[in-house]
This record gives sequence, C-alpha cells and structure tokens, in this order.
Amino acid sequence: MKRTLIALTAALALCGAASAHEAGTWIGRVGITNVDPKSNNNPIVDADAGAALNLNAVYFLNQNWAIDVLAAIPFNHDIVLKDGTRVGETDQLPPTVSLQYHFASSERFYPYVGLGINFTTFFSEETAGPLEGSDLSLDNSFGLSAQIGADWKLNERWFLNVDARWMDIDTEARLNGDSIGDVEIDPLVYGISFGYKF
Repeated sequence: MKRTLIALTAALALCGAASAHEAGTWIGRVGITNVDPKSNNNPIVDADAGAALNLNAVYFLNQNWAIDVLAAIPFNHDIVLKDGTRVGETDQLPPTVSLQYHFASSERFYPYVGLGINFTTFFSEETAGPLEGSDLSLDNSFGLSAQIGADWKLNERWFLNVDARWMDIDTEARLNGDSIGDVEIDPLVYGISFGYKF
C-alpha cells in the first residue's frame, strides 16, 4: 500500500495545471480520520486501528504550493498479542506538517500531493489481560509522511475533502522498563472532512 501511495503521488506530480486558490488563501477542515497500522509490526504485539476527529489547516503560498498542518483529538489503539488477546491500549497524537502541490483538473475537482514530517507522541498507556498491572511505555517518534488527496468544490466557500497518508512511525516498547523491541506502526492514515475557504 505504501508503494501504491508513492506511485500515485509521483503520477500526479507529473501533471501541471494551475490551482484555483490564490496566495494567502486559508482552508480549514474538520472531519474523521482513521489511523490503520500495518500488520506484523512487532514480534510480540500488534496495534489495532483507531479513528478520531481531525483538524486540518492549509495555507497557500501561491496558486499551487501550500503548507498543510494536521492535528486531531487523541487516537486510541488497542494493543493485542499475535493470537488476538488484548493486552493493553494507548493514546497517540500524530501532528504532521507537509508541503503540498495542488493541481486543478476541473472547475470543481482539485487533487494534490504532499510530503512532510510527522511527530507522534504516545501517552496514557494501559495494560490489560495477561499483562494487567505491568508498566507499558512507548517512545515518541519522528518520521516522514507522504500524502495524496483531493478537494471537491461544493460552493464558493465549502469543500468536501478526502485524503490518504502514509506515515513512518516507529516506537520502542518497554514493559516494566525492559525493551520488548521496536514497533513499526507505519500506518495508512485516511479521512474525509469538510473544508471552509477563508
């Protein structure tokens, strides 16, 4: 899936049409985002998907180039053993800043691609089942992010947005202070939202 996202990003980058947005334009978005970690991300445990409300702001530097900032309320993920037994949970926030290139293929459809930096912080780790009472901790993570998405113009101010991101999120898991290895979460992050143009 990561290869597919990168291939689509490269394909759109070869297109060259002007965006409908001008320098200084802001778009604010609110919607739902799902963080879906890759499978087999640790020899002992896996992290399940989690969804949350997202907040997103885009500032246009000119007609095509923009800065995108992704924020959200905390995502909650169950932590399970390889046999599916739930052994804990964690909350995380993955704020991401990206540089985007916006295209215009019609009067209402505006695709874009982006590359950026992600910082993920984990907190409120809890244990359950066979690990209940143990101390679980997950390190923070820095990594790259790739993005592809599109806006559909509903009227002069409102847009419907869909996008997908791949994020490089790796964390070291510790149980009672002892490392149980790196967890390569590397999720696909996809969402739908409504945007308002300022």
